[in-house]
Amino acid sequence: MQNKSRLPEYAKRLMLVSLIVAIIPIIVLIIALLINNLWLLNYVHVITGGSWTGIDIFMGVLMTRIMLSLNIEARIEMAKRLTPAMVFFMPSLASVAITAGYFLANKIGYFNINSPWIIAAGIVVIILSVQGFGILLPNEVRIFLELNKEKPDNNKIVKLNNINLKLAGSQAIFQLIIILIMARIALFGV
Repeated sequence: MQNKSRLPEYAKRLMLVSLIVAIIPIIVLIIALLINNLWLLNYVHVITGGSWTGIDIFMGVLMTRIMLSLNIEARIEMAKRLTPAMVFFMPSLASVAITAGYFLANKIGYFNINSPWIIAAGIVVIILSVQGFGILLPNEVRIFLELNKEKPDNNKIVKLNNINLKLAGSQAIFQLIIILIMARIALFGV
């Protein structure tokens, strides 16, 4: 039976690497929670949150300009590499950063629902979650499915990819805001 998949082997390998790398932060978070290690929990939160923010800044600021400067065929080739590499990794970073942040705030006594700073952080997390899991991830899946068709709609792929790149810039702004909020909480409490 002939394989109808149009996704190149390198894209399949990128997806596998994305999956493997995505599992690591989840495992470390689970270990930090199981052994009740505050330092490890803080590390997981900082490294996943920082990576998430850095990648979104890169994607939203630099990659958007690079993609817009390319012709359609080059954009499609870039999407064939970018989509499989990000499809598991970014949701893992976001989920682990948010989960670790919640548990960390709870453990150090900062999770006070009456604090305007915690409310502000919660609002930003909700915005980031809706954008990430409600728009970015579904668009990544749509791009992946379209790329895997026998005759992919290149305009659809480019349009969805452009939306995601611009939304990554918006995510970066909200992440910088939440870092500002967290820096304030770290110095002055809730």
